[in-house]
Amino acid sequence: MLKASALFGRNNKASSSFKNYYNEWFNTLKNSLLPQLRRAMLSSSSPTLLSTHVDTMHHHFQLYYEQLDLSATAAATSSINTLPQLLFPEWRNSLEKPFLWLGDLHPYLFTNLLRSFLDDQETSSPQNLEETVVNRPLFRKFLDDQPWQVLMAWKSPSKDLTTRVDQIECGLRLMVPSLVARARNAQAGFVEHVGFEWRKCEGRRDQVEVGVGEAMMGEMEELVNVFLDANRLRKSVLADILNSTNVYEAALFFEGLAQFLVGFHDQKLLKEFEKCKIAIN
Repeated sequence: MLKASALFGRNNKASSSFKNYYNEWFNTLKNSLLPQLRRAMLSSSSPTLLSTHVDTMHHHFQLYYEQLDLSATAAATSSINTLPQLLFPEWRNSLEKPFLWLGDLHPYLFTNLLRSFLDDQETSSPQNLEETVVNRPLFRKFLDDQPWQVLMAWKSPSKDLTTRVDQIECGLRLMVPSLVARARNAQAGFVEHVGFEWRKCEGRRDQVEVGVGEAMMGEMEELVNVFLDANRLRKSVLADILNSTNVYEAALFFEGLAQFLVGFHDQKLLKEFEKCKIAIN
């Protein structure tokens, strides 16, 4: 792993430094942690081993957001140009950008993925699934490869889990608009402050630059706080999901999340997406 001190040295730009960190983090996720998690999922004899790999995957995501926090804190004390690059990173590809919110994945993505597992179980029962898999030769190998605990993990979720998912989603519906409003108000305050300084200084460049600099630093302080709170929300949602699910449910969730990120870098999919003429809002 890259060290924070290496990421944000004086000779490095925050955006390019964090891009390098992300590339290393992503390669570890794709080439090491995801394959290890899948191998552990195939071993029905060792739920403890699977739990260890689930925790490792969760820690990998938490570490990423901790480093993202460090990058925002460093941006606040370096250049007024670095924080916008973190909030709206230009180096993200066209597949990733529609899913970004205040610098990284929207937390709704986590809950939507979680909800997809719950929705799947509503359309099938354990008995029907067993009949389908066992009686159709094309699916027998799938049954042989997947331990039954993993195959059936999301087919009978507990009432406590569904209640907890509702609570997590309710919390997001309160927090997300609040953070968006704070970011919008900080930007509006900056524009108002600049206009005030311009009128007060009657266009004198040296005085205007001082006033604009002060306004920008004030905006950055609030935007950094919003950025940190957004990351705190993302970390909290992932931790809540881990704490609300059993080891097999959590394994499938983190496998799905990791595979989603890997899909962003599928070059064939990316080329097809970039050919699409429909605008993504």
